[in-house]
Amino acid sequence: MSANLTLLVTAGVLFACGMYLLLDRAMTKMILGLLLAGNGVNLLVLTAGGSAGAPPIMGRGSLISAADADPLAQAMILTSIVITMAMTAFLAALAYRQYRYRTADIVSDDTEDKVIAARPTVASAAPDHDASADPTTGRTTKDGDNFGPHIFEQPLAVDDTPPFDEHTDHQPDTIRKDPR
Repeated sequence: MSANLTLLVTAGVLFACGMYLLLDRAMTKMILGLLLAGNGVNLLVLTAGGSAGAPPIMGRGSLISAADADPLAQAMILTSIVITMAMTAFLAALAYRQYRYRTADIVSDDTEDKVIAARPTVASAAPDHDASADPTTGRTTKDGDNFGPHIFEQPLAVDDTPPFDEHTDHQPDTIRKDPR
């Protein structure tokens, strides 16, 4: 089996262009990059599946030879095309929603990402626990340990009612109430 060099180079170029577009900040370019990378992988799998023009399905009396195409690769590509189109439709809907919400196609930096990036990366510089940090921003608070563990809630009051099985009418006499 000899691989077609043109198809291999085309698959590599499609995959490389797809990865380049995936690294861009614009949502539409990310979607196009995902499509190009998926098509490059499909072309690579098709090239690895066998020679072009060979029948993938053989009759009962035919002998298997090296010139026959692998039907598994073609079935995988058909499945991959369906999955890629469904994923593209989903991503296009997300991109449309982002455009309607923010009126911009560019994915911007999140302020939380900057706060997390400013945290110390050395394990010894990090606190032992996050009890003294503000739960929304992650920064230490002036008040100290306000967000630490609280005392447990008091258990429900135990009354003298018999267990449920001992009642003849199968209805409890009293309802247990929270003492708070």
